[in-house]
Amino acid sequence: MALNFIWIVFFLIAFVVALIRLLVFGETDIFRTIVDGIFDSANTSVQISIGLIGIISLFLGFMKVGEKAGAINFLSRIIGPFFNKLFPEVPKNHPSFGHMIMNFSANLLGLDNAATPFGLKAMQSLQELNPDKETASNAQIMFMVLHASGLTLIPVSIITQRVVLKSADPTSIFIPCMIATFAATVVAMTVVSIRQKINLFQPVILLWIGGVSALIAGMILYLRLHREGIEAFSKVTSNGLIFLLFIVFILGALWKKVNVYDAFIEGAREGFDIAVKIIPYLVGMLVAISVLRSCGVFDYLIMGLRYGVGSLGFNTDSVAAIPTALMKPLSGSGARAMMISTMQQYGPDSFPGQLSCVFNGSSDTTFYIVALYFGSVGIRKTRYAVPAALLADLAGMITAIAVAYFFFHHGKG
Repeated sequence: MALNFIWIVFFLIAFVVALIRLLVFGETDIFRTIVDGIFDSANTSVQISIGLIGIISLFLGFMKVGEKAGAINFLSRIIGPFFNKLFPEVPKNHPSFGHMIMNFSANLLGLDNAATPFGLKAMQSLQELNPDKETASNAQIMFMVLHASGLTLIPVSIITQRVVLKSADPTSIFIPCMIATFAATVVAMTVVSIRQKINLFQPVILLWIGGVSALIAGMILYLRLHREGIEAFSKVTSNGLIFLLFIVFILGALWKKVNVYDAFIEGAREGFDIAVKIIPYLVGMLVAISVLRSCGVFDYLIMGLRYGVGSLGFNTDSVAAIPTALMKPLSGSGARAMMISTMQQYGPDSFPGQLSCVFNGSSDTTFYIVALYFGSVGIRKTRYAVPAALLADLAGMITAIAVAYFFFHHGKG
């Protein structure tokens, strides 16, 4: 499913829905609403890109320091046995392994600002190995889909938002988010591995997956017994580790007698170039998402879901939170707005409010990531990357509903 097809379909669907609303329901303002949304999204896209300049420059600056200090190669050697099986087309100990593990680590800690520049650097490294520069390679697809599945152990921003909205238990979504995002990641890895004929039952892969599963299970058990410490644990772990990383890079560079400041500036320049390059791709994708949202497609989907779920005799309490799940693959800011709106309407500790938070923490923004990462290296043919990522999103969504009913519903309905 190429981005070209998706982009065209978004516009055509929006036009047909808007035309029906005009001719059948007499809504004369519908096209103005869509056009206003287009202009707003185009402006927002540029603002996002400009906002990313500082963050990308900062982290790629430190990334360059880490490269010259040998830290990236060190990480590549540690994770190499696992990644060599998952990315068989990438040479052993290739620097991209280090960049990818930095990206995944930042994601695990809920550090979106750090994960993005690390991910862009990883995609650049993989592009150097790509024989067809306009078509996504197997390794790039595996990396993108795993990243889009959004494996996050510490949903810092979601917990913070629940605190702002005066939740009585802002960390209640911590464990459900962890379970949902882990399910999405496992499905992402499985789907792409089947497509690329990668055997997931190799001892090294099973050992790593088993180890991560045990770590997550241990964290779930510990945090269920010490719920009062979750918020402090989140803040210290996420922020403390990223600053420690900077210090380790600097000390390693000093040990290697590297000019730390010059290395930082060299990497920061690369960050500036990347941030500027992605502007057209973000404008194109966010504008397409905007027309789909502005025409009212989501409202009709929710109405249909509520009717369908109710007619089958199932509990419909989850439907109020569905807009967050539908928005998440399209727009991170849109999903955040939907989550906040749901918590404001029903309460942060209501079932819809909590489920909307789990939806927001179960996966990442697939279409944004596709536009950002593939756009940064000029890839136009994404092959099966989007369908695979959307399947992972669906797995995260289904798991989120299941764990939310288990943790929060308390036998209602």
